[in-house]
Amino acid sequence: MSETAATLALAPRESARLVRRVPLTAPTWRWEPSERWLRGWVGELAVVDSRRPILVWEPDAKVPEYGFPLADVRTDLLVPGEPPAAAYYRPRLPARRWFDLVVSGRRIPSAAWTWDVDELDGFLAVTWFPGVLDRWTEEEDRVFAHPRDPRNRVDALSSTRHVVVRDGDRVLADSRHPVIVYETGLPARYYLPAEDVDLSALTEIDGWSECPYKGEASRYWATADRPDREIAWSYPAPLPVIAPIDGRIAFYSERLDITVDGVAVAGRRAGRP
Repeated sequence: MSETAATLALAPRESARLVRRVPLTAPTWRWEPSERWLRGWVGELAVVDSRRPILVWEPDAKVPEYGFPLADVRTDLLVPGEPPAAAYYRPRLPARRWFDLVVSGRRIPSAAWTWDVDELDGFLAVTWFPGVLDRWTEEEDRVFAHPRDPRNRVDALSSTRHVVVRDGDRVLADSRHPVIVYETGLPARYYLPAEDVDLSALTEIDGWSECPYKGEASRYWATADRPDREIAWSYPAPLPVIAPIDGRIAFYSERLDITVDGVAVAGRRAGRP
């Protein structure tokens, strides 16, 4: 294989008849009906109970939010509130009204809002931000982080590709047994066996994040000389659908040099796992 063929991505010539499919975001508000049974819980009380929610995407947003008919929300427990002091995942644009939730003397600030979009009158958003409501369920399964996009796909594929991770001149990992996670709209992630990682070059740091498709990432690493730079993570107990990544370690291609079969992986942009 020539050097040019190994380093240049191939793409067809686009025309009025052939354009690249980019379904993830749009410059307009979008919505889609859902048949999932959604419930949001405070203790054992379902403050949201809907079998007819809609998914709502703000302009240029990849991740949706659920909109609930007013009759499916315990609006009798809502009182006028203020926008959250800390930045929530959503809404990204200013809301028309914010509400606090009051349950058995417990006041939960900034729990719900209405969009500043006339066409969405009659629907209410209730936040999925961690630590606000006690939990969310779809049917009987617990869900978290943010609503799952029905058109988003996550595949974990075992591979024999040769993956090498470098931090400058130092090799942090060298593996021919990766599990590659392909998630719609995100860069491929290479989850490597711990035995193929030079753990002596890493130092474990505090970190935690959650993904509605993969579960909770609760192990994070940096290099000893840069403890402030998070470079790797792991899911010790991933969701069953992504079980092949259990205990494996993945690295940010945005922050390190990763090659796959000798070809550099594009990166160098901020992002979460």
